[in-house]
Amino acid sequence: MKTKILRVAACFFATASLSATAAAPTEILTKNACLACHGVANKIVGPGYNEVAAKYAGQADAAATLAKHIKEGGVGVWGQIPMPAQPNLTESDLKTIVDWIVAGAQP
Repeated sequence: MKTKILRVAACFFATASLSATAAAPTEILTKNACLACHGVANKIVGPGYNEVAAKYAGQADAAATLAKHIKEGGVGVWGQIPMPAQPNLTESDLKTIVDWIVAGAQP
């Protein structure tokens, strides 16, 4: 019985620890200076994340397309101002950002 309680407690604390260390999308965007060019609900230099979410809504390949654009940068999707590549963004942070955009980019 005591062993079972210890296992449950260990699982609980491991899960709580993982949850506490997972960064929110806006924290990641701030840390990587993304919000210098993109507002959550408004265009700055590039489109607002709400505009990006609307553009890719319902597209089966939205997550893969967005991940590629973020990692490699590009020009022409939203006009002629280039978006710089973000090669130093971790895969975990990239996934968090992309999942958030695909889910609607709510603040």
